[in-house]
Amino acid sequence: MDWSIHEIAKLAGTTSRTLRHYDEIGLLTPSRIGANGYRYYGQAALVRLQRIRLLRELGLGLPAIAEVLANERDEGQALRGHLGWLQQEQQRLARQIASVQQTIHDLEGGQQLMAENMFDGFDNSQYKEEVEQRWGTKAYAAGDAWWNSMSAAEKGDWQQRQKQLAGEWADAAARGVDTGGDEAQALARRHFEWLRAIPGTPGGGTSGPPKAYLLGLAEMYVADERFAANYGGVVGAEFVRDALTAFAEREL
Repeated sequence: MDWSIHEIAKLAGTTSRTLRHYDEIGLLTPSRIGANGYRYYGQAALVRLQRIRLLRELGLGLPAIAEVLANERDEGQALRGHLGWLQQEQQRLARQIASVQQTIHDLEGGQQLMAENMFDGFDNSQYKEEVEQRWGTKAYAAGDAWWNSMSAAEKGDWQQRQKQLAGEWADAAARGVDTGGDEAQALARRHFEWLRAIPGTPGGGTSGPPKAYLLGLAEMYVADERFAANYGGVVGAEFVRDALTAFAEREL
């Protein structure tokens, strides 16, 4: 079975003009030319066109695509590579969807936005170097692998729990709760357990973060406005820092 150039253009979301150009530069030749002069494309041509479209999605120019196709004779292996990339994109888009859905939910419910969650699934590569400098390459890799292993529903549930904890911190700070009292220390304990559940965090998955790490993180909540925003600003972040410091001194 084969398809005319017009049929293929429609199916592939391109134009007949583009397909003719591909033919002219030797990138995609038709399987046969009909008696009417029309170009027709068979299965092999369709597979090649699919690969061309996928490589275009990766941002490659036509000369680079021609070189890639010339060096990749095993179409099955090449498509498996494309499939891996598409699956990564699927996961990234699922994270974006969950992030936007959560933002809509928060806006409509009048809830505080969690800044670090609003851009999940977008390009977070700018933070990779920062995380690795602070906690090491293994910490970043472990945390990233853990996050990507979760489904969109699991991520949404984890983010909701995180939001709830941050909201309770902000509320306690606004009410002037004693940072060394039972309520604040119960929040500190929950915060400690939350950190312990995150692979890549020092002590994550085992005994929990050590004292030095927890104290350093508490100071960072105040020093870094991105984190302070999660707790209602600097005042809220200072409350969290003081409560975590009291917890660390008492328990670790």
